[in-house]
Amino acid sequence: MHANDPASPNTRPAGRIIIDLFMTLDGVAQAPGGPDEDPSGGFRFGGWQAPIEDDMVGAEVLGYVDRMDALLLGRRTYDIFASYWPVHADNPVGRTFNAVPKYLASRNPEVSAPWKETTRVGDDLASELADLRARHREIHVVGSIDFVQTLIAERLLDELCLWVYPIVLGEGRTVFPSGSVPTNLHLIEPPKSGSAGAVQLRYALAPGSPETGVMEDPADPA
Repeated sequence: MHANDPASPNTRPAGRIIIDLFMTLDGVAQAPGGPDEDPSGGFRFGGWQAPIEDDMVGAEVLGYVDRMDALLLGRRTYDIFASYWPVHADNPVGRTFNAVPKYLASRNPEVSAPWKETTRVGDDLASELADLRARHREIHVVGSIDFVQTLIAERLLDELCLWVYPIVLGEGRTVFPSGSVPTNLHLIEPPKSGSAGAVQLRYALAPGSPETGVMEDPADPA
């Protein structure tokens, strides 16, 4: 059952897979949190989000953290989080991340997963995510750029939440690189903006694929 399908009277609604990403205006989502978070590719702007404190983003993130009951992460983000959050459990984000079940997306059965309460998924992703939806209310995907692209391409998400910051970096790993699968989305709610100019955009998948057309001249009677 998909999260948006009606539930029968004897079953609770299926859980939702929600992607949470901090993103620049030019689509970069690499290493928002700190200089050493992900310097791959010679990325020079690790920690780009930190100087741009935004009240709306802070409040919305805490709300998401309060509601989540599982984390689903790609390998790179899992390794970053597993080395950081177990020793930073003195705040609401750290407490939740350490307490909830973690799911590591990897096709490698020998992958290292040292963070407590971690289960590997990836052998049959569609089936495994259906099982997670039956088990949890809100499964959040944080960061995990490569994995996010897989979820979008295979239409295995329920919400894409982007916090877009008023900054352009000109380099780094982007959410939608060249070669992304053409995808239609629709806005779930009106955008929210914050004190520092960040904007929250919440999308769900829409049917079909992008189409092309010709812009009509409104002054042309034909």
